[in-house]
Amino acid sequence: MNAPTLVLLAAGSSDTQVNQVTHAMRVGLQQMRPDLDVQAAFLDHCPPTGPQVVSYLAKSGVKEIAFVPLLLSSPFVTDPRVSELVQRTAATHPQIRTAVAGPIGPEAGLLNQVDTQLRLAVRRRGVSELDGLVLLADGQPDSRGASLLARRARQWGQHHKLPAVPVFTESGPAAVSEAIATLREQGRRHIAVGSLSLSSDQSWLACARQAQRLGAVAIGQPLGADPAVLDLALARYAVAAMDLIDFGFGEIGSDAEIKPSLSVVG
Repeated sequence: MNAPTLVLLAAGSSDTQVNQVTHAMRVGLQQMRPDLDVQAAFLDHCPPTGPQVVSYLAKSGVKEIAFVPLLLSSPFVTDPRVSELVQRTAATHPQIRTAVAGPIGPEAGLLNQVDTQLRLAVRRRGVSELDGLVLLADGQPDSRGASLLARRARQWGQHHKLPAVPVFTESGPAAVSEAIATLREQGRRHIAVGSLSLSSDQSWLACARQAQRLGAVAIGQPLGADPAVLDLALARYAVAAMDLIDFGFGEIGSDAEIKPSLSVVG
């Protein structure tokens, strides 16, 4: 039995460099798991679109697809375009069974990768002192997601014994200004920005530029196709793929006769 095809779902961008991150993730996952069929699709702006990839897979005889949304901001929200893709697949290719993995979410383990990128930025800028942190994350999740990211920011700050304020890229430069102002009010002057983001899309760039204008001493780059991100994507895929497995347990009728499998001797 073939494993379900893994399809990475990214938002898509008019910037080819941003989209290249998704393609790099696909290549990385394929290298990690050569036994899997790994594809990438974009929900907007550029090909291949979700329907295009699904049609290609249908023509190839694929029967099961596990979609993995590339969202880092929250495990509680899913892009409505993902639901639309699943519904369209069911309507146009009813022979294909689908499952949607949970978003990668702001896993605590990714803070190590955030640190790695920030250390590189600190070294490049020759920074010798930090006294405040901003955690810049993809998207703008619901209230539960915001609460979880705030917890991640606290964990990150406690690790470094520094105050850390979370900001979502979709909240825009104004949110960055507010976060930095909050730290300034606490007397912090050497503020750095860590990125819990996949790519330097337009929202991330706008926030990063605002942080620079406001005197941030260093800004860590997005995580990209980091092995830790790929590991999480595979873990989410594995859970979704389990939903597609038929274990062969048919329905048992209420009137079915259950025969004993053991007999008493003696």
